[in-house]
Amino acid sequence: MDRCIYGCSAVSFFFLFILTASALPQTLEPGHHNITGSGQINSNSVLVALLDSRYTELAELVEKALLLQTLEDAVGRHNITIFAPRNEALERDLDPGFKRFLLQPGNLKSLQTLLLSHIIPTRVGSTQWPEESSKRVKHVTLGHGQVLHLSKTKGNVNRLVNSAVITRPDDLTRPDGLIHGIERLLIPRSVQEDFNRRRNLRSISAVLPEGAPEIDPRTNRLKKSAAAAAAVPAGAPPVLPIQSAMAPGPSLAPAPAPGPGGPRHHFNGEAQVKDFIHTLLHYGGYNEMADILVNLTSLATEMGRLVSEGYVLTVLAPNDEAMAKLTTDQLSEPGAPEQIMYYHIIPEYQTEESMYNSVRRFGKVKYETLRFPHKVAAKEADGSVKFGSGDRSAYLFDPDIYTDGRISVQGIDGVLFPEEEEETVKKPSGSVKKVVQTRRGKLLEVACRMLGAIGKDSYISKC
Repeated sequence: MDRCIYGCSAVSFFFLFILTASALPQTLEPGHHNITGSGQINSNSVLVALLDSRYTELAELVEKALLLQTLEDAVGRHNITIFAPRNEALERDLDPGFKRFLLQPGNLKSLQTLLLSHIIPTRVGSTQWPEESSKRVKHVTLGHGQVLHLSKTKGNVNRLVNSAVITRPDDLTRPDGLIHGIERLLIPRSVQEDFNRRRNLRSISAVLPEGAPEIDPRTNRLKKSAAAAAAVPAGAPPVLPIQSAMAPGPSLAPAPAPGPGGPRHHFNGEAQVKDFIHTLLHYGGYNEMADILVNLTSLATEMGRLVSEGYVLTVLAPNDEAMAKLTTDQLSEPGAPEQIMYYHIIPEYQTEESMYNSVRRFGKVKYETLRFPHKVAAKEADGSVKFGSGDRSAYLFDPDIYTDGRISVQGIDGVLFPEEEEETVKKPSGSVKKVVQTRRGKLLEVACRMLGAIGKDSYISKC
């Protein structure tokens, strides 16, 4: 009897212990996922630590790259290790052109690849670096196909990730990951090549179609001997002026334009025009300009065709406030929106820096426009570039909204119109009335001369 009681008490105590232990709060250890049952990231997560850390520049780029959800999913599956560049490396040491490239909406994939290449889906503490400087440990990152190599310098003085020095090992440690501070940004080869391709246009090469007739640019006629024709170098600008490639009119279909690519459009002009129109919409304040290019006119299609043929364009884009000042009479005439927009497109590639340097050096510069033969004048005013003159002038308001080497978009605060030509007033020959006087007789003329000699010509009213 006593044995049964004692045995039953032991079993009851065992189950009571299990229930009590399961009810107690558990402390997360390294290797456990720091995520609540509802799928929300815990306040003790390494992602929260990153957003609230000294690495503010990196945290801002992560938010702009729309990567928070991706990183939350990664933390929910495994520990992560983040190599965070110091703020100075992203503020002062980074090439300004490369930073603008990363922040352009069309380069979101490159920015995401760059940031994910700083994160590996495993926990690597400072004690897990290889002991010898000759050894390298490879880790696959969250970036597609990107790999990081961990090593040490000679003498085991500093820890390295690729070639960057770890300045703050184990700077922030959390149950689901940790952060190491590094001296500079790690740039994957694919992102660097994409940047070089946009900047230097290395991917552009002009290939003449095989077996196609060649055109003499001086006469616009077929060459007599195709073998004697000099080949167009790769990436060369079109040999014909842009006037020859323009559509004959806003209501007609675009005319075929000879260019370095011929019928094979090597330049993807349609994609570039679509990219810059999306940039206008995301930038804000230029919706009216985008609406005219896409909906009211066929200029977006024509611009894409011109860029596909190898031409470069600079668009002076009036903001919404300036477009709102246009009257109905200015837009109601047939072809008026096209003519207004043509005057805002320069067949050159100009940036804010190049235009400002030109007006600083030469005082007043006139740029050709697609509205032939009108030109738009530019000069320096108030530390900026001013287009036009008088009431019809506009300042360069938002510089370099979009620049990709083929299309440049510069925001201005007014709508430009060509200068009014001075009209010379000419009297038509048919409208001049000649008064014919009645012919006087010979005797009356002699009498008038005699009276005039003695001052008495007033005696006769006919004199």
